[in-house]
Amino acid sequence: MSFIKANLDSIKKRITQAAEACGRSPEDIELLAVSKTFPAEDVRSCFDSGQRAFGENYVQEGVSKIESLKDLRSQIQWHFIGPLQSNKSRDVAENFDWVHSIDRLKIAQRLNDQRPSNVGRLNVCIQVNISDETTKSGVQPDDVIELCNNISNMPNLLLRGLMSIPEPTDDVAQQRNAHRQLYKLLELLKSSKELDQSKMQLDTLSMGMSSDIEAAIAEGSTMVRVGTAIFGKRTYL
Repeated sequence: MSFIKANLDSIKKRITQAAEACGRSPEDIELLAVSKTFPAEDVRSCFDSGQRAFGENYVQEGVSKIESLKDLRSQIQWHFIGPLQSNKSRDVAENFDWVHSIDRLKIAQRLNDQRPSNVGRLNVCIQVNISDETTKSGVQPDDVIELCNNISNMPNLLLRGLMSIPEPTDDVAQQRNAHRQLYKLLELLKSSKELDQSKMQLDTLSMGMSSDIEAAIAEGSTMVRVGTAIFGKRTYL
């Protein structure tokens, strides 16, 4: 058994245990394998071990892997989860199935305008700066409803929910508090009279990584983003 399969099995066990500990079904939590900086061969190995959803942070690296693994394209769901610059939006619109990191109207509009008509709507999440960090991307919570309204009127995008990358901490109470804020914000959106719910599908909370899976799941995460705990330690050139 490859180390990737062993790691994948270990993460799935953690997800199952975390879900059962808070009375949730493990089937309600999707695992997104974050493959940034790892080669396409590692993604294929992870695919062969049963994983189908992969996350990439860098546009050109992600597009290169999608091309390298085009024989698996119909079976892999590709998620873009990193900061997105305007000049890279076309590549994302044309190649990915999901974007988690929409943090401003301009990016959403470009993705909508550049999405090919023959590949279906692009699933998107709004990234929220839940910890109010000046160095981190994301919409302020008070501005989310306005951005939701704008995205809901874009025919080539389907708003699925919210994403966050809270300030790192080993304090479980702080981890849970940050995730709880995002959960409450999504619940607010679901009940908001300012939004046309028929134009969106608010079912996704993209939150939780290798170090805080349990806290995220306890607070309602539906998608956890895990990289190093599956693929190993990253080496940045």
